[in-house]
Amino acid sequence: MVPQPTAKTACLCVRSEDKVPLTSRGSASRKRNKCSDKMIGRQSEPPWFHEGLRFQCTGCGRCCSGGPGFVWVSAEEIRCLAQHLNISLEQFRACYLRAVGDRWSLVERPNGDCVFLHAQTRQCLVYPARPKQCRSWPFWLANLRSPADWEYVCRICPGSGQGQLFSMDQILSLLWWSGLEKDGSSPSEG
Repeated sequence: MVPQPTAKTACLCVRSEDKVPLTSRGSASRKRNKCSDKMIGRQSEPPWFHEGLRFQCTGCGRCCSGGPGFVWVSAEEIRCLAQHLNISLEQFRACYLRAVGDRWSLVERPNGDCVFLHAQTRQCLVYPARPKQCRSWPFWLANLRSPADWEYVCRICPGSGQGQLFSMDQILSLLWWSGLEKDGSSPSEG
């Protein structure tokens, strides 16, 4: 039987970058990733979102459901999630992970929902310990390639385009890169 996660108030495994307030993240002097810079136009001109973008999570759960996909998790995130759920790494891997090539992704329910999305409340059951991919929504490379991509996100996510204004540097510090972009280069190259 798969253990059911329960909501907790705080993750016991907090990464150092998560302790930094959002307003102090992503200084202009921060080293930029060449692949991401190229894909969002940072080579010779500012990206189209240089004046910032608005986002305020509404807790609707739409970003955690829908068609099949991947929620990539690192070894550190796996440890944090297992600790948050108070289960062993082995139990977490057996119940909540699937191998995809040489990477790990969270499993999904048959309807496409994330395994940690509560079916009735539509709330994340591991919110304080959620992976970077989840923390960085909607600031994913695929959502920021063009204004049209962002407009699409605003149509499907009620919090996108609303609420807090994130500066360009904040967005770039949150930018999530799947590693599966068409050019095949990794974010650590360069």
